[in-house]
Amino acid sequence: MKRLDFIWTLLFMAFIGALIGGFTNHLAIKMLFRPHAAKYIGSWRVPFTPGLIPKRRDELARQFGKTVTDYLLTPETFKKKLLTPDMEEKAEKFLQQKIEEHVLHSDKTLNEWLEVAGATAVSEKIERKVIELVDDRLLLVRTKLTTGTVGDLLPEKWRLEAEERIPQITTYILKQSEQYFESDEGKAMFRKLIDDFLASKGTLGSMVNMFFGESESLVGKVQREALKFIAAPGTYNLVNTIILNEWEKLQKRPVNELLAGFDWDGLFGSIKGYVKKELAIESRLDKTLHDYWPEGSNWTASHITPTIIQFAFGQVDKQLEKSLRKLKIDDMVREQVDSFPVEVLEDLVLGISRREFKMITVLGAVLGGAIGIVQGLIVFATNLT
Repeated sequence: MKRLDFIWTLLFMAFIGALIGGFTNHLAIKMLFRPHAAKYIGSWRVPFTPGLIPKRRDELARQFGKTVTDYLLTPETFKKKLLTPDMEEKAEKFLQQKIEEHVLHSDKTLNEWLEVAGATAVSEKIERKVIELVDDRLLLVRTKLTTGTVGDLLPEKWRLEAEERIPQITTYILKQSEQYFESDEGKAMFRKLIDDFLASKGTLGSMVNMFFGESESLVGKVQREALKFIAAPGTYNLVNTIILNEWEKLQKRPVNELLAGFDWDGLFGSIKGYVKKELAIESRLDKTLHDYWPEGSNWTASHITPTIIQFAFGQVDKQLEKSLRKLKIDDMVREQVDSFPVEVLEDLVLGISRREFKMITVLGAVLGGAIGIVQGLIVFATNLT
């Protein structure tokens, strides 16, 4: 009977110890958050109110922000996650895809792109500017061509080359003249000249014709004399001198005299009409970028996209730490945590550690029960003595 009483006593003390231990730990956990606000009896604040976390929320928020910036969202963390070769490759592919989709292979015409950029009536403006430029250039050319002498207008190099070619021109003229005089056409020309000359002299012409015989004989003699004249050295010098003198005279003549009566307005109108026709600005702007640049995708993929991504990643690498400091993430976290209702903080902590808090409560009950058993054994041992 005594043995049974001892067992029931031991079990009761173990139960009471477990109840006290479990309840104490459970109460301690609850007191971390509860009560959410301070409780007062009159002007006297009840001890341990509010709970530990509500009471020290400012310090918790500050420490939480410091922990986030010092150990979680550090520049090294961002660099390891974002500035990697794999991320660079993905960013390059994404950018190239968007460039091709929205620009290079877009159905928008150049006119539509210009309208997107805020430019309107571009074809008319371009045509007007080009015509104005052509007008200015043509007026400048007209002024230059109609001012001064031929010698002033011609470059010195051209004048020297022309003078050097005068002997060649003289030789060419004499050679062509010789060939002409020897030809049947030249012979016919001499015959006609002689016949016309003799006919114009009347009786004297008939007497000359009788004296020399048939005109054919006279033609032959004139032809031979003309060929001798062409082959004579003095003829070369004469022709060369005449051409040289005429060339000098030509250089001294005002250009305006040579071009008097020239239809400048008609010429300029034709030129401007041709320019407008060849420009065809409206039809050229009514095509897509792909029409003019079919190899744009390959070129941008090789030259533009890698350069942009490398530059962007390089700038992020250089400016990341400074940018994070400017963002003041610790202050942002502190402000957000400080603005949380205590219930949210409680749910946040319990959502993470609910299982652990239950185990702490159970551990308190186990320890309390063990202490109760030890106390029961001590009481039993004391009663035996």
